[in-house]
Amino acid sequence: MKRTKQENKKKPNILYKRILLKLSGEALMGDKGHGIDPATAEFIASEIKKVVDIGTEVAIVIGGGNIFRGIEASVKGIERASADYMGMLATVINALALQNAIEKLGLQTRVQSAIEMKALAESYIRRKAIRHLEKGRVVIFAAGTGNPYFTTDTAAALRAIEIGAEVILKGTKVDGVYTSDPLKDPSAKKFDVISHFDVLKYNLRVMDATAITLCRENSIPIIVFNLQNQDSIKEIIYGKKIGTLVNSQDT
Repeated sequence: MKRTKQENKKKPNILYKRILLKLSGEALMGDKGHGIDPATAEFIASEIKKVVDIGTEVAIVIGGGNIFRGIEASVKGIERASADYMGMLATVINALALQNAIEKLGLQTRVQSAIEMKALAESYIRRKAIRHLEKGRVVIFAAGTGNPYFTTDTAAALRAIEIGAEVILKGTKVDGVYTSDPLKDPSAKKFDVISHFDVLKYNLRVMDATAITLCRENSIPIIVFNLQNQDSIKEIIYGKKIGTLVNSQDT
């Protein structure tokens, strides 16, 4: 039986086989001031499906700032450790919302929580997470590291190292790393490539210092990109230069 021309076409090579996608809780808000916008969750899910369909294994770490932010709450009088645990629970709510949106598109997902809650999610087990990824399931890591005083940025770096992710993709509302906030400073200049060291040196707030240090010590690149642009994740997977690359090389 002869193959059609369409079948004979080779699929483009993908640059990354396994990624960790870092999302802030605010990414789920859309145009709302708080909470979860279902349409935004559906958009993010559709972008994830595009890269799963081309063979990339996807793990996700999501924040909880759209519901509750531990640091801000501690400033207002809640004891810091308690506030951070409350923030971890907010990330579980977001993980379940994203799981629902992804599964509506026909993908299999697993939510793994760093805090045990059997009725809602699996407990985080590294080898089990890797096995899920190998089977083509999307794995959503919730509850940060399970420890107060650590952010979901640090959780993203830690999980990326543990599962052998080749890159961390950090989805934001801007298209890369700038010398200052481009939404507030029109003169801000964008970096196409910058080193982990320079991110720390110039306090550019790509991720927190602990996360950047972990990535630097373990040679994990970070790509900061605009999550709101359609097909951006897929284009990164195919090797298109989008956003800002943070790596271990001097720039």
